[in-house]
Amino acid sequence: MFSFFQPNRNGHLRRVMTLLEEAHLARIEHQAAAEHHGALARMYAERAKRLEREVYGSSHLPLGEGAAASHKSADEKPVVYALDANRRLEGQAKG
Repeated sequence: MFSFFQPNRNGHLRRVMTLLEEAHLARIEHQAAAEHHGALARMYAERAKRLEREVYGSSHLPLGEGAAASHKSADEKPVVYALDANRRLEGQAKG
């Protein structure tokens, strides 16, 4: 007579299948976005290398003690810029 309180197996399975399909579609969308962001990261890395060559006139110089010692005198402090690369971080004197 009334089956309102009976578990509806078909409805539950349809809902689970819908959720499964949505999960697969979300996975595909996120994989595509990851590929896109990976390509952008590679592109910007190449752009940074190209701009460094234009600015410094050579290939990318590795950061570290060895690189700093070979290109600067021992008493010079390295200049660190803020993220926008137009400002020096506070507390550093202009050289």
